Amino acid sequence: MALTVGIQMDPIEGVDINADSTFAMAFEAQERGHNLFYYLPGDLGMRDNRVFAHGQTLKVRREQGNHSELGPRETRNLADLDVVLLRQDPPFDMGYITTTHLLERVHPETLVVNDPNWVRNYPEKILVTEFTDLTPPTLITRNLDDIRAFGAEHGGMILKPIYGNGGAGVFKLDADLKNLSSLHEMFAERNTEPFIAQAFLPDVSKGDKRVILIDGKPVGAINRVPAKGETRSNMHVGGRPEKVELTKRDHEICEAIGPLLREKGQIFVGIDVIGDHLTEINVTSPTGIQELSRFDGINVPGLLWDAIESKLG
Repeated sequence: MALTVGIQMDPIEGVDINADSTFAMAFEAQERGHNLFYYLPGDLGMRDNRVFAHGQTLKVRREQGNHSELGPRETRNLADLDVVLLRQDPPFDMGYITTTHLLERVHPETLVVNDPNWVRNYPEKILVTEFTDLTPPTLITRNLDDIRAFGAEHGGMILKPIYGNGGAGVFKLDADLKNLSSLHEMFAERNTEPFIAQAFLPDVSKGDKRVILIDGKPVGAINRVPAKGETRSNMHVGGRPEKVELTKRDHEICEAIGPLLREKGQIFVGIDVIGDHLTEINVTSPTGIQELSRFDGINVPGLLWDAIESKLG
């Protein structure tokens, strides 16, 4: 049966159709005969407890620059939709958090992927701290003395904003902690949030593995190798995707975290693994499914829609 699918995302005009996970999910939904309704986060609202969005019907095609066809602008009650894909990129700021509050009013009668309550309550860099036996030593604080002591203890560290994304604002500090005070000052002037510091993992030079889980089960992984001279492996900053197999350790990590993700309605999740360590659990807007589909010859968007459709009974 055809579903009506709302897609809450950033502007579709500029997406890379060969890499963007949301585009791949939209294309697969359309191939299955589902109807697409596209809107921006700023077009979401609520009046008298009725959650609505100003948006447009959407058709997609694999033709870069001519990949989307939008219908006339209209307003729809989200309670009338079958599914809403929560797919805008972070930053995970108050605007993002507010959308989760609004979408929570229609979920689960309208299935929101991922469950907005737990997207809000499980920011990726905080959720991971529930699994200390899987992660590198980690500190969350705003206190400069605590950060300095942590860096000294571990002979350097990775320092990053706790709600950042795409590798933005990630710094590697060596044992001398040079420029730590300047970095702390720069971050502190921008917001009131704490920082997150993690012990540096030398295995990152071999790559930062992105493992895709669907409804708590791993379906595959890609390896993201940092560009020359870079510590960050995010593809947004030049990381190179490579084919990679899941290891025994990867499966152990997924078995440990999968039941919680499934229980909390996190259908589409991307975790980051460096060496034997879990570093992030991405639930807001995971990426990597197109690369994984190409490397492993599997239809990852199809597996996602199988899981979504099964939730609808």
